[in-house]
Amino acid sequence: MQKSAKYALIACLAVVLLGGFAFWWFVLRSDAPERASVPVRTESTVPTDPTDPGGASSPDGTWRIAPADDVFAGYRIQELFAGETIKNTAVGRTPAVTGTMTIVGGSVAEASIEADLTKLASDQSRRDSFIRGNALQTDAFPTATFRLSEPIALPSGIAVGRSVEVTAVGELTLHGVTNRVELPLRATWNGSTISVAGGTQVILADYGIDPPRLPIVTTDDVGELEVQLVFERV
Repeated sequence: MQKSAKYALIACLAVVLLGGFAFWWFVLRSDAPERASVPVRTESTVPTDPTDPGGASSPDGTWRIAPADDVFAGYRIQELFAGETIKNTAVGRTPAVTGTMTIVGGSVAEASIEADLTKLASDQSRRDSFIRGNALQTDAFPTATFRLSEPIALPSGIAVGRSVEVTAVGELTLHGVTNRVELPLRATWNGSTISVAGGTQVILADYGIDPPRLPIVTTDDVGELEVQLVFERV
């Protein structure tokens, strides 16, 4: 083999290898964060005087979501490459979450949450742009909401610092479509705050969302909704 041909072959191989590495690094390499989990708060005491505006001897009362670095709502979905033989977990989150809940007699009587989807961000700006303009179409549908439709009975004798598992049944509005959902949650009453985390599967077609179908990547037809929230007493 002539030297020029050998050098050309080496150069081609280098381009292929570098291109493959770049594709892995920028597209396939998974930096997906862990699933939503109950945010840790260190409050350990609860005022026993129910007239104390800083707290009460039970979680009864009205609570609102407190902005924090570990508060978000978001999605988790599988991206499929190479004829669906290679998978990558895509995760996008928005910290712009607001909402309130009311606890009466040891039961969550009311709750509503709203997430600003225009603030959704993942580790890929190109993915975020596509989702904003196509899949979720956030210019037309900028928010997602969840409203509790059935009271949530809390375990009796709920104690500060002890986690409980509950299921919130309510209406999820996404992409302009509302459906009934069951949202499994884990929650911890920390005294002056209540930390909550959980998630549920979302079938994209149920909300009129077309899964991305591009020449090099598609997505599953089912994704996950995740929430990680901290409520403070109003």
